[in-house]
Amino acid sequence: MGHAGLYIEARIRADLDELWSRTQEPAQHQRWDLRFTEIALLPRADGEPQRFRYATRVLPFLTVAGTGVSAGERERPDGTRTSALRFASPHPLSLLAKGSGYWRYLPDGDGVRFLTGYDYRPRWGVVGALADRVLFRPLIGWATAWSFDRLRLWLERGITPERARANWLSELLVRTLVIVLACTGFGYGRLLRLTGPFAPLFFYATPLLTLVALSLALCAPPLSGTPAARRCLRTPPTRVRAPRLLRTLENR
Repeated sequence: MGHAGLYIEARIRADLDELWSRTQEPAQHQRWDLRFTEIALLPRADGEPQRFRYATRVLPFLTVAGTGVSAGERERPDGTRTSALRFASPHPLSLLAKGSGYWRYLPDGDGVRFLTGYDYRPRWGVVGALADRVLFRPLIGWATAWSFDRLRLWLERGITPERARANWLSELLVRTLVIVLACTGFGYGRLLRLTGPFAPLFFYATPLLTLVALSLALCAPPLSGTPAARRCLRTPPTRVRAPRLLRTLENR
């Protein structure tokens, strides 16, 4: 589609059937995937690919919706599984006009390599293309990776998507508070008074303490129960090709 397609991969220690269920059933999918607020299957005729409707709440008063078509291969000779989809949003405020993508499930020892590749065409002409390159594409790539790690925590450790989101918000709040306190020097005066005769030493050590606090807040790895996009692979290890299944949806 004329853009650098997005690629995300996570290795998840889980049963393949359970992973398939959590990703293919709309009620479960919408719980862990940050990109969607609602996913609903639409009626279909025998032999036709599955059509679906999706919606994303961008703001409390704004929801962007679209439709798509999907197909899956649950039983493949090599033991892997694949699903593919095409989607489009007619909403005038949706930067994403239409796109396509796939999921692959590759058994790997005691786990599964769960990966996606997808691309889309933005609307709004040159302005939309610039906004997509600078802001939206990096953001949607981060949201996909964050969601994959959230799914991993659910399957591997039983941390529900709702609990994982609360963990992430709590850790984000703590890091933000540390940054604000370090940058404003809030409380340093009281600490100087409490240190008494060691106040001069503390005063000269303040820049170092500030640097340490900022480094920890910005660079410390997330807690093990907090989802993080950085845990996912964002570049394919080898050149990948879209599955043939995706081409069967071209004219659907």
